[in-house]
Amino acid sequence: MANAPHGGVLKDLVARDEPLRDTLKAEAQTLPDIVLTERQLCDLELIMNGGFSPLEGFMTEADYKGVVDNLRLADGALFPIPITLDVSREDIDRLSIASGSRIALRDPRDDQALAIITVEDVYRPDQVKEAIQVFGADDPAHPAVAYLRNKVKEYYVGGKVQAIQPPTHFDYVALRYTPAELRAHFKKVAWRRVVAFQTPPSERAYPPRVGLTKPGDVDHYTRVRVYEAIMAKYPNGMGHLALLPLAMRMAGPREAVWHAIIRKNFGATHFIVGRDHAGPGKNSQGKDFYGPSRWCRSSR
Repeated sequence: MANAPHGGVLKDLVARDEPLRDTLKAEAQTLPDIVLTERQLCDLELIMNGGFSPLEGFMTEADYKGVVDNLRLADGALFPIPITLDVSREDIDRLSIASGSRIALRDPRDDQALAIITVEDVYRPDQVKEAIQVFGADDPAHPAVAYLRNKVKEYYVGGKVQAIQPPTHFDYVALRYTPAELRAHFKKVAWRRVVAFQTPPSERAYPPRVGLTKPGDVDHYTRVRVYEAIMAKYPNGMGHLALLPLAMRMAGPREAVWHAIIRKNFGATHFIVGRDHAGPGKNSQGKDFYGPSRWCRSSR
């Protein structure tokens, strides 16, 4: 963990002690393992590098229920979106998952062990309640609700993770910064005010998303090329481009709070919320999920 001029305590879990990393990597070869989904991979990367601080793992049942019901972890810390590791009944039986189990978490692209989770609990969530509370409706027209219904497995595993290594990226390597690295950059250039904005570039720094978005969104290669072109128009030293491997949930007001927490962890001091921020479009009745009236109510 490291303090920084922007944000507060950062829970960076990546093992930088080479003997410890080698020990964890060797242990992972002996453990049962879970091959992560693309969303889980994005979530794990941001847990490990501190982007999801104060999380140190996937949510236990107490944290999950607190977030779904009250937008807070069990210890009272603000966190509005469930970050969960879903498994099937078959996974539980096959891997003998129970409290105290240690499970290796593997990258689906190259099968590398990225982390080890020590299981604290295994629980069956109320996914209909999760949809209603987090996304505002159990409506399959919402991409995250459709994902919850069709792809998320019926049990969640909670527990802290020990990071072995971050996922390997081969695209835009020079633009991929951890929260600690970005904070260090802001300190070096003596930026006292760092403004983040979800879509257009900010006053100083903008991390475009390169994780999962909703179906039909522009691919991340196109987005990054657009931002690279825009950044060239900034006065020298007034902007900095960094990628954010975030799997969007499109949860409207809750997601706006989540994005602000994440940007704070990356060193932003201010966050601009756009109109219908993280809105997925129309519901099954043809109305906006999170229109202006919903935002007005949410801001009171």
